[in-house]
Amino acid sequence: MEAARGEEEPLSGERAATTPRQARRIRIALASVMMGAMAVVLVVRLASRTSVLVVGVYGAALVLCGVVIELSRHGRTRLGSWLLGIGLAAALAADWLLLP
Repeated sequence: MEAARGEEEPLSGERAATTPRQARRIRIALASVMMGAMAVVLVVRLASRTSVLVVGVYGAALVLCGVVIELSRHGRTRLGSWLLGIGLAAALAADWLLLP
């Protein structure tokens, strides 16, 4: 059986793989959502206490999300995935460990 575009339909037990274009779009959307979430957390944390360290930690997370978006636009989705995961985990760990 062939689909309308001439591609084979995945069997019921198989998962359809994403194309590189879809992976880039997913990564860009994920990084954009995380950037918005980091901006909201930055505003909330600054409302509770003003600190240069708070701005530094969450500012670095915002920059990291922007870098991941650019990497994804240029086709470096695996590198972007690793950076996003490790970088945001490091930002949250720094928040938990460094910020009073």
